[in-house]
Amino acid sequence: MALEIKQADFLVSVADPAHLPEPEMPEVVFAGRSNVGKSSLINLLLGRRALAKVSATPGKTRLVNYFIVNESLYFVDLPGYGYAKTSQQMRQEWGGLIEGYLRTPRSRLVVQLVDIRHKPTGQDMDSIHWLCHNMVPVVVVMTKADKLGRGAQQKAVMEMKARLGALPVLQVIASSSRARSGRDELLGFLGAWLKKGNAR
Repeated sequence: MALEIKQADFLVSVADPAHLPEPEMPEVVFAGRSNVGKSSLINLLLGRRALAKVSATPGKTRLVNYFIVNESLYFVDLPGYGYAKTSQQMRQEWGGLIEGYLRTPRSRLVVQLVDIRHKPTGQDMDSIHWLCHNMVPVVVVMTKADKLGRGAQQKAVMEMKARLGALPVLQVIASSSRARSGRDELLGFLGAWLKKGNAR
């Protein structure tokens, strides 16, 4: 059964892994490079226009942002990586925050976003490899699918699966916040993942 969104609210922004909420609920985590569409995807899934703040400026999200869904699940928006104009110090701080969060023992599934129009970056693949190596369940969502025709979308998904090879990525989904595509498929996947008790 698909995850049905009945309620969703912003909970807290965290700048230090020591101040994270207690791990009392499963967490769906959104990761990816700056401006790949994490906040837009969260809003699409939650059926809210602007619960997660969308910015035209890459690198705007600098905190781990928590949203509480149905009083039983967290959506977690991580800072984006890879924005060239961000200072080296800031990139290191964000990297430390992201890794610090991901190393805390929690029931989580990571939604790794990549831009469907381009080959995944080295940082995209490093992120996926790190998650798989550390046995964190991960699904890849290829965003901005409305920029391509259906055939090109299918080709991009197949190429992504080929790049992943034997990595234990659970699913690859094409999505567009603008066209509202991929929402049902991802909510269906999340519902099945939660029902199976994979939120460990």
